[in-house]
This record gives sequence, structure tokens and C-alpha cells, in this order.
Amino acid sequence: MHITASTSTTASVSSGNNKQASGFQLRFNSLFTRHALSFPCDASGVVDLDALSEQARANLARARNGVGRDYSMPQVLPID
Repeated sequence: MHITASTSTTASVSSGNNKQASGFQLRFNSLFTRHALSFPCDASGVVDLDALSEQARANLARARNGVGRDYSMPQVLPID
């Protein structure tokens, strides 16, 4: 995966019981707006689905299904 910086607005999605305390996020940039969805992940881009809320899991599925149509390919980025 190619790692780049972005200036778009990000909606970070997490749960209150985040077991995955890593320094990375899986980020899906919108193809049409400056918004993005991001999810906590490991350095390989693997998201711990058990650590996400039901809404966050639904958003992740929406982003994954929308790649190429609504969202760009996801990027693994370090958390600032």
C-alpha cells in the first residue's frame, strides 16, 4: 500500500473499548468530497473488528464496498 499524507477532513471511527492501541489508521478518502473514514489498525492495515462498535463495523463495510465508486483505495497511515 502507498502511504501518503492528506489534508481532507477525517471521521475517525472507534469504540470506547478499543483493544487495538496501535499507532496506525486505515483511511478511506472520499472520491467526491474532502471527507474520509478512518479506523484503528495495525501496521499491516488489519482492523480488529471486535474492538469496533456496531456502527463502526457498518461504516467499515460501507467504505470497503464503496472502493472505486465512493472511496479511494485505503491507506495505512501513522496516527499523528
